[in-house]
Amino acid sequence: MPTPTPFRLGFVTGATPDKWARTWRDRSRDPLELVPVEQEDQERVVRDGEVDMVLARLPVDRDGLHCINLYDERVVAVMGHEHVATVVDEVGTDDLADEQLVAPHASGWTPRAPQLDWPAMSVREAVETVAAGTGVLLVPMSVARLHQRKDVTYRPVHDLEGTTVGLVWRTDNEDPRVQTFIGIVRGRTANSSRG
Repeated sequence: MPTPTPFRLGFVTGATPDKWARTWRDRSRDPLELVPVEQEDQERVVRDGEVDMVLARLPVDRDGLHCINLYDERVVAVMGHEHVATVVDEVGTDDLADEQLVAPHASGWTPRAPQLDWPAMSVREAVETVAAGTGVLLVPMSVARLHQRKDVTYRPVHDLEGTTVGLVWRTDNEDPRVQTFIGIVRGRTANSSRG
């Protein structure tokens, strides 16, 4: 008997497929393969069929794609643990006006704040930079948590638009496992009659 083809789920940095993957493995005999994806590639990999679905950071071009919005994330400012802003619970872009802002180019996510100017670097380089006290990093909260270190901390930025993570797949993908995974993320039970 041939081994079934794995169902491939892509996910961008910070997206957390673990709870849905556990439910999949409890309910399905089909193997599930989790595929890390850079945000700049998230649409391409699903359109090209490299993955069946992707947990993507929105927005995406929805032409030919279905999308379910899953959750929203706040943007946070990551800074060295001795930074002056650590004394407050949250910051605004005005508080960051005199800071050297760094953006993790490799994550593909950039805050929607065109008045801010920063050099591009990897997430790891950006965290190292802020740990050294020479900059502030703006990222979704899940990315900050993923790269947490003892010498950095973060504060929510109250006046930057957050980011949304959604489940994206091609409109012409008729694999029944797509509907199974949609049911899982929507919280349907294994005995649900919805197809």
